[in-house]
Amino acid sequence: MDAHAPHPRGPRPGKLGLLVAVVLLVAACGWWFTRGDSKPRASGGPAPVPVTVEQVSRRDVPHIIQGIGTVLSLHSVVVRAQVEGIFTELTVKEGQQVNPGDLLARIDDRAIAAEVAQAKAEKARNEALLHAARLDLERYANLVKDEAIASQMVDQQKAQVAQLEAIVRANEAAIAAAQVRLSFTRITSPVKGRVGLRRVDPGNLVRTSDAQGLFTVTQLDPIAVLFSLPQDDLPRLRALLKDPSGASVTAYDRAGGVALAEGRLTMIDNQVDPATGTIPLRAEFANPDGRLWPGQFVTVELKTGESPGATVVSARTVQRGLQGPFVFRVQDGKATVVPVTVGYADDELAVVASGVAPGDTVISDGHSRLKPGSAVKVVSGGDDGAVKGASR
Repeated sequence: MDAHAPHPRGPRPGKLGLLVAVVLLVAACGWWFTRGDSKPRASGGPAPVPVTVEQVSRRDVPHIIQGIGTVLSLHSVVVRAQVEGIFTELTVKEGQQVNPGDLLARIDDRAIAAEVAQAKAEKARNEALLHAARLDLERYANLVKDEAIASQMVDQQKAQVAQLEAIVRANEAAIAAAQVRLSFTRITSPVKGRVGLRRVDPGNLVRTSDAQGLFTVTQLDPIAVLFSLPQDDLPRLRALLKDPSGASVTAYDRAGGVALAEGRLTMIDNQVDPATGTIPLRAEFANPDGRLWPGQFVTVELKTGESPGATVVSARTVQRGLQGPFVFRVQDGKATVVPVTVGYADDELAVVASGVAPGDTVISDGHSRLKPGSAVKVVSGGDDGAVKGASR
């Protein structure tokens, strides 16, 4: 080795001591915090479980079944031409409200009016022939008494009179048929309702075979809603089978927030749809303001009964266990398991037949960490936690 080569430089004694001191300080802090976290929790048991509570209340509870329905007109008529001819005039406007018998449109009637006149003229001619034949029959009857003619001529004349009488009756039938066809050139409204969009313009030739028709007239008041309910609701509907009109129905908008009309159930179908497992029902509504419109989707609430003066809790308070339904009642700061008997229940509330009483405080949220006898800490609820409403 070269005697003049520099020796490797090591750490200075001052810096080395400082590094060792820092390492010892970090180790001491870690031990202190680890020791502090490992200290046992002060005596007194586990921390209280935070829960939400509500008060058991008493009130009248309507029994409600909810479904989705479609608004249907009780009478919707496609106005079609019943005779062939030129569509000459539309006497109403699109969207106009009309009554039964109101004139809606006209078809050129000149050809049919000529047929009526021709049928009447044919009848007049045959009536004249009939009159002459009856006079001849009277003369022949007098002559046969005097044995001036053979009785065979009287019989032939009687047959002639009968034939002409039949022809006159046929003429009368032809006149009536032509007059009916003539009346078809004046198209009148068969129902009270609203005129729809015009599908044919005046001036076009219309035929009885036209599939689309001229326009529609749709009744809006009263109006119906067709809806379906699951077959599981049949036990609750059974009491309505004899007299469905006693059940009130409320129609809401599609979101279910705005009430549109109040009506009555009119029909429960006689079978369950096997494809969907639902049973169709129909309700009728007064609709003077047109708040329900054909084809509109609505939310329907059917009232099947009522529990007067019922003990009520929200549906989320009722839990299910091996022994049946139960609630957690708060008593002396602890959660007590109370078995309950539930009568009517829906998505929002439950009617409790036994187990709790109005004024009891029950837990509505926070059940997952609860055990019988757990200490609880109320974080919300109380007097304002009572159930606010059944369905609406």
